[in-house]
Amino acid sequence: MKNIKWLLLFILALTWGSSFILIKKALIGLSPVEIGALRIIFAGVILFFIGFKKLKSIEKKFWKPLAIVAIFGTFFPVFLFSFAITEIDSGIAAVLNSLTPLITMVLGVLFFNFSFSKKQVLGVFIGLFGTLILLYHSAIQNPSKNYFYAALIFIAATGYAFSVNYIKTQFKKLDSVSITSATFTFLIPPAFLVLLFSGFFEKNISEETTYTSLGYVFILAALGTSMAMLLFNKLIQMSSPVFSASVSYLITVVAVIWGVIDGEKVTFIQLIAAVLIIWGVVIAQKKKKNKD
Repeated sequence: MKNIKWLLLFILALTWGSSFILIKKALIGLSPVEIGALRIIFAGVILFFIGFKKLKSIEKKFWKPLAIVAIFGTFFPVFLFSFAITEIDSGIAAVLNSLTPLITMVLGVLFFNFSFSKKQVLGVFIGLFGTLILLYHSAIQNPSKNYFYAALIFIAATGYAFSVNYIKTQFKKLDSVSITSATFTFLIPPAFLVLLFSGFFEKNISEETTYTSLGYVFILAALGTSMAMLLFNKLIQMSSPVFSASVSYLITVVAVIWGVIDGEKVTFIQLIAAVLIIWGVVIAQKKKKNKD
């Protein structure tokens, strides 16, 4: 069982960590809007068939909260990441995405009645300090890139963070497969509508750049979204939340390695900044010790 847990963790890190480079490659033949819409549609269809029986058993009262999670936790972030990677290296985007657990904690305190410990406050400041160093140094190293697009990563991460907190408070009676299948199924119609007005159907799909990019998006949706979510749910059932959450840090490592392989430059200062961000997130996630 222990070996299986580590195997799942490795597969998840490799799968989610590869998502950033897949988006970058898909952008060669598709626009950010087309990538976002297609990713949702592909993943939605796959998850619909996987969770079809679960969908029929969801009570009506849950569908409005599920729609909120779908829009803020999936729909907008998918498009924001695609736009961000048009200007930011995939490795840098992955490092910034590792702030999601930290943002989750901050939103939990502000809106969901969670509380801070002194160590968690320290973790927040360490993470933010590392982020500022990363963005400043990256902007100096690559002046041609527009690092204002980093704000899109923060907005997307905030959407993920809100979704996590909202799910914890609203869906105690729903299992993860039901939530995931329902949210993506809900998004198929609006994603198709976006794709309809994106100009995608006017493209010549037989062109090499187009069908190659479509292949990257399908892999991203099938493995990086559908399969990964199912494996993550399994990992949570088999292990502790702390062990499961550690995949966030491994994702960053995998994404940076892919970026280097693809020719992205990573400096020593950027690595130090990434370590600071991950260290801050680790500290911020530590729970208070109960006083006996």
